[in-house]
Amino acid sequence: MINPPEKRFLSIDYGSKRVGIAITDPLKMFAYPLVTIINDSKFWEKFLNIFNEFDVEKIILGYPLLKSGDKSKSTFLVEGFKKELEKKLKDIPIELVDESYSSQKALENIMESVPSKKKRRDKSLIDKNAASVILQEYLSGL
Repeated sequence: MINPPEKRFLSIDYGSKRVGIAITDPLKMFAYPLVTIINDSKFWEKFLNIFNEFDVEKIILGYPLLKSGDKSKSTFLVEGFKKELEKKLKDIPIELVDESYSSQKALENIMESVPSKKKRRDKSLIDKNAASVILQEYLSGL
């Protein structure tokens, strides 16, 4: 008998230009940067292909708020994206999680682990790592 695939959490760091994606291991202990997708006309096709590769039981969506706790332009973009996700993935719960400092922490992680200065400047590296930071912090709070 073949074991069914283990359920995972998927995290999204949404941006108007790029969308970072991270995934947990099957035991939901660790978050791994997966991919950064350009936010263009092919975004949904690429995202759904990645989404369908894994048995995702929950999506963790980075929620950007200002230091004051107020909403920013980015907050409204994420809220609109969440509505699109809900339409396309009807049965998957989506949880908004504060993403404060996730890009900064991702950059620090990259500085420690990526020796090449040229590779460190790759903005897509920051996006998928920010998604991983959001997801790891979510897992740590469970």
